[in-house]
Amino acid sequence: MTNIEVKTTYVKIPNGDLQIEAYLAQPLEKGSFGAVIVFQEIFGVNENIRDITELIAQQGYVAIAPAMFQRIAPGFEFGFSEQDIGYSPQAYELGLQYYQQVKYWEIMSDIQATIAYLKTLPNVKPDSIGCIGFCFGGHVAYMAATLTDIKATASFYGAGITTPNFGEETPTIDRTLAIKGAIYTFFATKDSFVSEQENLKIESELKKHRINHRVFRYDTGHGFFGGLFIDKYPFLEQNPNLNQEAAMDAWKHVLHLFQDNLKN
Repeated sequence: MTNIEVKTTYVKIPNGDLQIEAYLAQPLEKGSFGAVIVFQEIFGVNENIRDITELIAQQGYVAIAPAMFQRIAPGFEFGFSEQDIGYSPQAYELGLQYYQQVKYWEIMSDIQATIAYLKTLPNVKPDSIGCIGFCFGGHVAYMAATLTDIKATASFYGAGITTPNFGEETPTIDRTLAIKGAIYTFFATKDSFVSEQENLKIESELKKHRINHRVFRYDTGHGFFGGLFIDKYPFLEQNPNLNQEAAMDAWKHVLHLFQDNLKN
């Protein structure tokens, strides 16, 4: 089931006193579907993340992108800039500023609230939930993979997984043992944010704990999955990091991951 019609809307996910804004895309047709949580980069739930959310829904999933900066900067988002053939310096500056303020257990709480919300939807199979994330979101996806509800994870160039982050002394990689579902990790060999040493360490840890995993590496730069949308944003073709061929190959593996683990 591919490229089916979808409906989209903005929703609020309750988490105690917090209302997490989220972008929800789901198949128009009736049925029961697996669900995928889409974790943003540092630029918020922007048009690129919404495009990805819709693309996943078109494959026959309920897809939702929660705002991971809700506590810090409600409504924050930056889109692609034609002038900067990607994201502007201002976008990076603000995104990094907010990234440095998030806390590990707040993120985990928001992930769990998103899972709980998905389970309230009548068209979601409660035992078929996965996630995907990019950069900051790739790290968040790796964190989410440690939850038993998450059956499949696609983590793209997750930054900071091997070092203490988000107010924690324990790096996320030390929680790899808790991963119960399948996880695919995607890296770029020319990534200035995630070194080869880091991605090799992640692969080694996944092997050590016999996690169901695959590792994919592409000879390109950080953020290459944005190349999937070059046809929509032609100016992105000038960005050497945004590799359409690599993005399309990675997307094929993502589809296999979700097909094998969320379509039962």
